[in-house]
Amino acid sequence: MMVVLAAGGAIYRPTEAGGYEVLLVHRPRYDDWSWPKGKCEPEESLPECAVREVEEETAIRTTVGPMLCVISYPDQLQRTKRVTYYALDIVTIGDHEPDHEIDQLAWIDIEEVDQRLSAASDTQVTEALRALLGARTEGPHQQPHR
Repeated sequence: MMVVLAAGGAIYRPTEAGGYEVLLVHRPRYDDWSWPKGKCEPEESLPECAVREVEEETAIRTTVGPMLCVISYPDQLQRTKRVTYYALDIVTIGDHEPDHEIDQLAWIDIEEVDQRLSAASDTQVTEALRALLGARTEGPHQQPHR
């Protein structure tokens, strides 16, 4: 059975209140809110795909961070679609031009994002990102005793 490889990411930035907000995209074709993502090109790595697709969909250039999770589901042709998500750090924010693929972008507080996501499985990305950001804000971990 054919597996369709795709990648995407969670773009996040700190808020003035000390939390984080994340970027979701609205796809008019499906009328849904999701993490930006897309199919890999031939010979393209998953991290390269995530950065390219996210920039194409949002006009935000990013660098790839840690892998967050992998979500698999049947696509419209009943093939297995496997999407690998990464934490993405912002390099530059361009001007998004709404089009037939992505017509809206929304920055949403990380504590409220799961209510906006259309697919229940996408909450796995939120959970993994929260865990990553929580680990970053807890400060340095103690070194194990030898």
